[in-house]
Amino acid sequence: MDELLDAIAALVTLVSPEKVNAVATRIRETDASKAKALLTMLGTPAARSVVEQLVAAWTKTKITPGELASMLVASSHVYNKTISGQSIELVWTGPTTPFVSARRTEQALLEVINSAQHSLFITSFVAYDVSSIVKALNTTSDRGVSISMLLELSQDHGGNITFDAIGKMRRLVPSAHLYAWSEKASLFSDGSVHAKVAVADGNICFITSANLTGYAMEKNMEAGLLISGGQIPKQLISHLESLADTNLIQKISNF
Repeated sequence: MDELLDAIAALVTLVSPEKVNAVATRIRETDASKAKALLTMLGTPAARSVVEQLVAAWTKTKITPGELASMLVASSHVYNKTISGQSIELVWTGPTTPFVSARRTEQALLEVINSAQHSLFITSFVAYDVSSIVKALNTTSDRGVSISMLLELSQDHGGNITFDAIGKMRRLVPSAHLYAWSEKASLFSDGSVHAKVAVADGNICFITSANLTGYAMEKNMEAGLLISGGQIPKQLISHLESLADTNLIQKISNF
């Protein structure tokens, strides 16, 4: 069965939904022993090869033509609905070439911040004064967006950085809800807030290697993904909010 499912997945990701539906219709009218005739329906060698794999896998099962046709149509629908609802872009700061285009880190982060309508959650190990980001955060707050930020504590407060990034951010973006990972289970006793993410409304998120620093925005070699739509932004905001709701990360005002 796994072989058949793999062949179905390969076909629906390779050809259009219309072509998948046409293949499914033809399958309903035939059986596995005569299914090689399906090869004539597809014009490219790659597509014909996938159909050949599909037919070979089908003959090893007891799946009926109607069942296989329904599997194809359902798989195609789910796949195309998923990709139409989500976009993923490469984000890169550092040396570039003429051969691959990518968004810059600062551009991607500003897009997430500026798109927020209700909530924005950002995490970073360190945060210096990046004027464009600070300005965008305050403008977003002025629009009524609730901003939450999880940052690493300074060494004076039990963390792993030499300066008080949280105190600095409190002055720069006074409306932000600031969180720290101060009470850790023994398993994580020496851990740090090393995640660097930004998510707005559960609709768009940026997952990156970059901290909130000028060097990360302009000079370092940093990589990330900007994801719009789909389940990842929803899962990310749900996870971060759950960490706060269960007090696994602690709001600064509670210290």
